[in-house]
Amino acid sequence: MIGATDFDIEQVYAFERKLSALYPNNRNVRPKIRQQLQFLRDNRYLEFVARGRYRLRKESF
Repeated sequence: MIGATDFDIEQVYAFERKLSALYPNNRNVRPKIRQQLQFLRDNRYLEFVARGRYRLRKESF
């Protein structure tokens, strides 16, 4: 768990190995991570702060 309101994509990528183990048939874990971050941003759960930087929106807590 990241446990921070502000985080960068590298902190999320730290879970890549664990996610790869959970989903062994998914050969595109990093692209899926980026896709899900975009989904969360587009649905207003996250704010895009800067290149590779995100913030949880207060309304989504």
